[in-house]
Parts: sequence; C-alpha cells; structure tokens
Amino acid sequence: MTTKTIEIIVSPTGETRLETKGFSGSSCRDASKLIEEALGQRSDEQLTPEFHTTQSTGQQVRQQS
Repeated sequence: MTTKTIEIIVSPTGETRLETKGFSGSSCRDASKLIEEALGQRSDEQLTPEFHTTQSTGQQVRQQS
C-alpha cells in the first residue's frame, strides 16, 4: 500500500506550495482541495507523472467464450 501525503511548503516570503505524493490520477486534486481553498488563489500548477496514471480498482473482467 502506498502512503499518501500532502506537503505544505512555506517560503521565507510567505508563499505556499502544496506537493502531493502517492496519489494517482486526479485524486490528488480531491485530497488537496480544502487546503488550497484555505490558502487562497492558485497562481501555478505543475502536474506530476502520477497525475497521468490511472487508479487501480482491483477488479478484473473475465470473458467466457
């Protein structure tokens, strides 16, 4: 199981940056939404490679012939 974390980095000038780790697909946006809203307006967004992966549901489809 992958650990999911949200890091909040505050610069000396007071600017904040969120970094999500362990999330796949857009689940990182859902997890960090409330924090982003509390911090204020977003000025930039950089998507990680994990954003472009799909989340595994653990389900398999079997087809019988």
